[in-house]
Amino acid sequence: MNQAKKLYLETFGCQMNVSDSEKIVALMKGIGYQRTDDPHHADLVLLNTCSIRATAEQRVYGHLGKFKSIKGGRPGLIIGVGGCVAQQEGEKLLKKAPFVNLVFGTHNLHLLQKMVTAAEEGRRSIETDFLDDEKRFDLFPLSDSEGGVTRFVTVMQGCDNFCAYCIVPHVRGREISRSAARVVEEVRALAAAGVTEVTLLGQNVNSYSCKTPGEPGFPDLLRLVAGVEGIERIRFTTSHPKDISPELIACFAEIPELAPHIHLPAQSGSDQVLRRMNRGYTRADYLAKVAALKDACPEIQITGDIIVGFPGEDEAAFQETLALMEEVQYADLFSFIYSARPGTKAADYADDATRAEKQGRLERLQAVQKKTTLARNRSLEGTVQRVLVEGLSSSGDCLFGRTGGNRGAIMDGDPSLAGRVLEVRITEGLQTILKGEILHV
Repeated sequence: MNQAKKLYLETFGCQMNVSDSEKIVALMKGIGYQRTDDPHHADLVLLNTCSIRATAEQRVYGHLGKFKSIKGGRPGLIIGVGGCVAQQEGEKLLKKAPFVNLVFGTHNLHLLQKMVTAAEEGRRSIETDFLDDEKRFDLFPLSDSEGGVTRFVTVMQGCDNFCAYCIVPHVRGREISRSAARVVEEVRALAAAGVTEVTLLGQNVNSYSCKTPGEPGFPDLLRLVAGVEGIERIRFTTSHPKDISPELIACFAEIPELAPHIHLPAQSGSDQVLRRMNRGYTRADYLAKVAALKDACPEIQITGDIIVGFPGEDEAAFQETLALMEEVQYADLFSFIYSARPGTKAADYADDATRAEKQGRLERLQAVQKKTTLARNRSLEGTVQRVLVEGLSSSGDCLFGRTGGNRGAIMDGDPSLAGRVLEVRITEGLQTILKGEILHV
């Protein structure tokens, strides 16, 4: 029997990339590769990249340098780069890093087996064409369904919003939705393999099927997925505030399987900054939808994104963002200093704030959010939460799971409980984790 070839895979960035990496693992398994955590033992190294931040390209080239040195001692090692940086850089990657064997873009996963086989035969290749047709979903592989109780399921790709700062439409393409029948088919297969929770993915997931006549809208898709036997919990990400409809908000009250959590990026609390960002909503619009979500589902946990230091943001605009955070009371927040991305509208904006000013604002914002997150976690002490047990914690000495509100929790228990949704009394709320005890099994 031939010894299995080894794949070392690094994933950068968002949940969409995590989902793509699951597909990559399934594809490579189909041609004899098994994963390894040690690149020194790998026959194939793949980087699945993200280009949201300005330092993304430098990070990728930095990582490639590490693998170049490994390849120096093992000339047969195959190195490939995929994802958003690959889509953006294209041929430049092969020129800047001549030891790289293959480059595949965001629409080209279905070609990866062929590309790796070519690399095994000594041929370099690049595939970065956009496939602007919903039939491209039929070409894409399904995720590996073996092991684990949670999975991502892609329901749409691309984005038509063209926010002034965002590179996504340039590297992921225009918005295309997958058929509801194929989504439900994949969810059924995952449920049959023991998956309990699915997260429906899209760059702008709540605009699902708005361009596809005859397909159900996103609220109806949620209901279809909730009807799959074995699926106990559904999540979705990422949502654009302007596309949050009353029908979608009602789903949080009407669909028991829909987790009481939504990721709803505001990006700024200033109407002036939101206009320059081309976000398509006002501060008041955003807060009205937050209020409606809380009315429909009082226990809902809201997380979000904030960009600090966007061109035109002054101290007054930043204070409006802090005030928005105070009103929303985010359970958690991803926050970043704005970085210009080539090809976006904001890359041409004049920027008056210094790096030190932006860093100072970020630190102030994060300090505020840190206190809010801790307070919200502590407020859960004594409550009983429904926790989906995912398996052992990172330390291996207790169980790890997530509440419906997407808060991580650890508790004592048998590993055989993985995949079960259990009632857990929260005994302690810490900064990044909840501690609890299982009430009964």
